[in-house]
Amino acid sequence: MSQGEVLGFEEYVRTRQEALLRSARRLVPDPVDAQDLLQTALARTYGRWDGIADKSLADAYLRRVMINTRTEWWRARKLEEVPTEQLPDASVEDGSDQRADRALLMDILGVLAPKQRSVVVLRHWEQMSTEETAAALGMSAGTVKSTLHRALARLREELESRAAESREAHAPEKPVVVRRDARGGRGGRRERGRERCAA
Repeated sequence: MSQGEVLGFEEYVRTRQEALLRSARRLVPDPVDAQDLLQTALARTYGRWDGIADKSLADAYLRRVMINTRTEWWRARKLEEVPTEQLPDASVEDGSDQRADRALLMDILGVLAPKQRSVVVLRHWEQMSTEETAAALGMSAGTVKSTLHRALARLREELESRAAESREAHAPEKPVVVRRDARGGRGGRRERGRERCAA
């Protein structure tokens, strides 16, 4: 790679690093893993930088490298992602409700398979069109639509399940009523009924 290409790549990284790191954080919730993912993707892109004729497409190219890298990691580890109970606060300064919503969404994204998660991130966070998402992921527009549909249905199912669990956990316990019979002892309906029959 020529000196000019090297300088161009370094300038690209300086100007786009923060935005690319945000993209990485949406693909992997752990901030350390996100840093590793971005660095790996940048290293892979560096070797092919001079082959990207239209540098305005560099973001799309790098996102695809990150997605492919994440998928490789996921397959190599052969582990399902398990959502964590505690997530770091979002780096963007916003209200506490927005942070909580963002943390919850990052958490439930962990239930999706890598391809589903990638489609959701590109379509809804990166605001890419169906065609752009298809090009970035190397799939057809129809596959993007069907994958997105299944992913959103899975996320809705997970949200409903967590909402039901939360309602059960916060439901007030029914009070236990202890009634006393005429003699001052404890007796339930069954005992009082037997007494009435005997009278």
